Amino acid sequence: MSVETNKELVRRFYEAIQEENYGALNEFCHKDFVFYPQIDTPFSGVEGLIESEKKNFDAFPDFKMPIKVMLAEGDQVAVYFVFEGKHKGIPFSSIPATGKHVKFSLMMLLRIQDGKIIEKRSHVDVNDILKQLSA
Repeated sequence: MSVETNKELVRRFYEAIQEENYGALNEFCHKDFVFYPQIDTPFSGVEGLIESEKKNFDAFPDFKMPIKVMLAEGDQVAVYFVFEGKHKGIPFSSIPATGKHVKFSLMMLLRIQDGKIIEKRSHVDVNDILKQLSA
């Protein structure tokens, strides 16, 4: 696959997430897909990704997560986002909805195999989010 093809796959993957179209994620992810959140604890399969991420997105139901920068080389694509949303959904890290607006950056590193995303690694400063919710 070309670098541009890989970038387009990742762009469409994040469009589905932004639209909360979790059912579409299977078409973007390899059958052996693994998600590694910040602490490097793997969640296997698309179901693991949805389970891990949906609770975060449900805490900020009006979230926006536009891609600011996307870089690719070989079978890897790096994506830089700025996440914004109001904490008016379910609790986040045991903190009940505060109604506060949060804004933070995050980086993702995705690896492509056989035309699908096989690995996603997330890097975000959770303490920054918690600080904004408790301020």
